[in-house]
Amino acid sequence: MFLFMNSPVGIDPIAPRQERLRALLERRRWSFLLVSNPTNVFYLTGFRGSAGVAVIGLREGLLWVDPRYTLQAREEARGVEVLEERGGLLKAAVAWLKKKRAQRVAFEDTHLTCAEYPNLKQGLPGRGRLISAGTLIEDLRYVKDEVEVQCIREACRLTAKVFKEVLRQTRPGVRESDLAAEIEYRMRRKGAEGRAFETIVASGPRSAFPHARPSAKLLRKNELVIFDLGARLSGYVADMTRTVYLGSPPRRIRGLYDAVRRSQLRAVESLRAHALAGDVDAAARGELARRGLARYFTHSTGHGVGLDIHERPRLGRGERSSLKPGCVVTAEPGIYIEGLGGIRIEDTVLVGAGGPEILTLVSKDAWFTD
Repeated sequence: MFLFMNSPVGIDPIAPRQERLRALLERRRWSFLLVSNPTNVFYLTGFRGSAGVAVIGLREGLLWVDPRYTLQAREEARGVEVLEERGGLLKAAVAWLKKKRAQRVAFEDTHLTCAEYPNLKQGLPGRGRLISAGTLIEDLRYVKDEVEVQCIREACRLTAKVFKEVLRQTRPGVRESDLAAEIEYRMRRKGAEGRAFETIVASGPRSAFPHARPSAKLLRKNELVIFDLGARLSGYVADMTRTVYLGSPPRRIRGLYDAVRRSQLRAVESLRAHALAGDVDAAARGELARRGLARYFTHSTGHGVGLDIHERPRLGRGERSSLKPGCVVTAEPGIYIEGLGGIRIEDTVLVGAGGPEILTLVSKDAWFTD
């Protein structure tokens, strides 16, 4: 599905995004912004190709692509003139800026390579000045518009449906890698563009590795299994983790699971407009600390999701970012105990004006098989 021609809410968000960007350019007195990160090119123009360079000015916008993407760019991109370039895309953009006698040009310093920077600097007119754009575009992406929220919602719905189906195939004797492959296959069959990240299926002691890669290990009775999965749909991603136990869990495992579940609940409840990202992390971490389990929680509580699987804000210790209505983040506390395994529960959550809304709707009650 092409994101904006078939927008789930009947809205084309490109023009408003470009308007917001131009207002920022005018406020900062920048002549142009050169955009080279493909994700940000897509966000600002609608072009989904892997190679393109855009220049956005106060009254004009251009997009350079190579011949592989000319037809695609002409169909997808809006608010910019599409130019085919058989040489270097950046070189062509710089030549255009020089011809325009551009004086204050902002660029994505977090994406441009050291090798490309001298060419950009030398290509500007004598008084031309390069300015770091920093996280300007990422700041715009921080709060999701209606189209983005709906796309993420649909990706989460698809992810949840696939997990429920694959859970019925989860039993002793099945390989981790086979379950991961089944998840990704079913995502594609249901319309996803693919996985948002490498699917995690980790069982037994391997579930104590927070980012374990699926292996040929067979699932065994009376062990924990972590599933971390997410679909990519219309460019946007979902992220969800569930932990299951194959058998009837002993008292210790039940207690650990209950602790993580309560920790995740505290995190979700804390995801309110204007809350500080660090306070969300503290709420989750504090719940585990009360159970004497804080030392087993080895990563941050969550992160933003959108076009990328990891976006602003980061829900970690001491983070001072203020959550805003329209932010979409994960809440994913976990504990990892060597020799025993890991337990993590994660949801993708929309920070709404009226409170948090969980988008990955899969029960956390049916977590063991007996």
